[in-house]
Amino acid sequence: MTLSLQNEDSEFALKQIGNEGLTKQILSKGLTWQTPFSGDQVEVHFRGQVENGPSLESSYDKGSSFHFKLGQGEVIKGWDEGVATMKKGERAIFKIPSSLAYGEVGSPPLIPPNATLIFEIEMLCWSSIRDLTGDGGIMKKTIREGEGWATPKELDEVLVKYEARLENGMLLKSDKGVEFNVSDGYLCPAMSIAVKTMRKGEVAELSMKFFYGLISQNSNRTIELDDLSDSNLINIKLELVSWKIVTDITGDKKILKKINKAGEGFDRPNEGSHVKVIYFCKGEDGTIIERKGSKEEPFEFTTQEEQVHEGLERAIMTMKKAEQALVTINAEYFFDHNNLQGNKANNKILYYEVELVDFTKEKPFWKMETQEKLEACEQKKHDGNLLFKAQNFRRASKKYEKAVKYIEFDHTFSDGEKGHANTLRLSCNLNNAACKLKLEEYTEATRLCTKVLEQDPLNVKALYRRCQAYLKTSDLEKAEADIKRALIIDPNNREIKLEYKELKMKQKEYNKYEADIFSTMVSRMN
Repeated sequence: MTLSLQNEDSEFALKQIGNEGLTKQILSKGLTWQTPFSGDQVEVHFRGQVENGPSLESSYDKGSSFHFKLGQGEVIKGWDEGVATMKKGERAIFKIPSSLAYGEVGSPPLIPPNATLIFEIEMLCWSSIRDLTGDGGIMKKTIREGEGWATPKELDEVLVKYEARLENGMLLKSDKGVEFNVSDGYLCPAMSIAVKTMRKGEVAELSMKFFYGLISQNSNRTIELDDLSDSNLINIKLELVSWKIVTDITGDKKILKKINKAGEGFDRPNEGSHVKVIYFCKGEDGTIIERKGSKEEPFEFTTQEEQVHEGLERAIMTMKKAEQALVTINAEYFFDHNNLQGNKANNKILYYEVELVDFTKEKPFWKMETQEKLEACEQKKHDGNLLFKAQNFRRASKKYEKAVKYIEFDHTFSDGEKGHANTLRLSCNLNNAACKLKLEEYTEATRLCTKVLEQDPLNVKALYRRCQAYLKTSDLEKAEADIKRALIIDPNNREIKLEYKELKMKQKEYNKYEADIFSTMVSRMN
């Protein structure tokens, strides 16, 4: 059979691979988007010939496919470069110049010196082989490809099946499968390293060296491994059955969410959403401490209104409709925010099993009419005022911040509406600055007062509150400048006068401190 690179029946154009004259024309396209990597064990069918010369070996004629390790010099360079571009099921013709084949020497008796070769190659399949550690410590060969593209992360809980062989020939098996957190590991170090590279349903063979195969003394107690401590595994056949995604909600592992049942769609509750949930809380001993909602009558609340504990609420706001999850909350998180009461106080960790039945998101400000934005801003400001009076300064601050967002972009407002919006913006930023002072967030208080003064340079309250913030951060010159401006605008204001008096006292204390330091320096010099 004579091979021709210019195949008129092919719908695919001739392509050049690299810059040494290797060309390829696809005869039939592949079944997937993936191509093999260097080191993979590939299986192909082929037939070949010298250009304008005799036919070469053919795997079709032999009735058996050809196997080789890609990129390892087991075949001519033109094969290594060409096959690396092929997809499973693809069939293509390659024209390989002598520089990528047998060069000036040739391969007598069939291949003369400087011969160009033409091969038809069909990619049947390949097994991926990876050096997972870069030192040859764990070599992974993929036996069966997994589904999708996602792989487990460090915190996720995986379900695996395995067969592990020790150096002494002993075989350890887990037909039913075992669950473990990737970060905690299981059996040996290689398990955690390998499983993070696998996709759902993937089956792989691992060969191990050094301590990567060393059996851990912390392995699952259901396997009697006492007599195997310090033993070494040489290979494992590993299947990733599935995994449950674990999310670190707070970034410090104090609130972890493990998805037991995936939710629907992509949407999640936001601030102000009306949610319906079912949950119960367990202590460390499994005792149910709290239960809310049922299938017939879910528990309903509005997010960011402190109707449930903040830690649980933060987890719920990461969930999708119909999602079921186990939320683990470290008691340290409770103590950082609100003191625990009753049975909860006796536990270091609390476990919430939660189902987000449904939710309705608050209408986003960009979908509101201008009048709706102004009304929503006024309502949030009113809510913030009530919270401030109740001395709940953190929540009040969040309300004022949300209020400003409704009117932040006012390019659609009329002149009258812009005036109203400006008044609301000033008021909310001033009130928020008062919250920040109470919360001892002085830099934020300064920033908010500055925003007000950019809009209203003669605003006495903004000058007064920024002066208070500067005093707390010992920016005495800036504090003096603000208080003097405030006194010029409102010379009879009693609060401003008292603040000015406090400033003078602080300046005296600072001057005395500087004098003492200078005196100490001089005495040491003498």
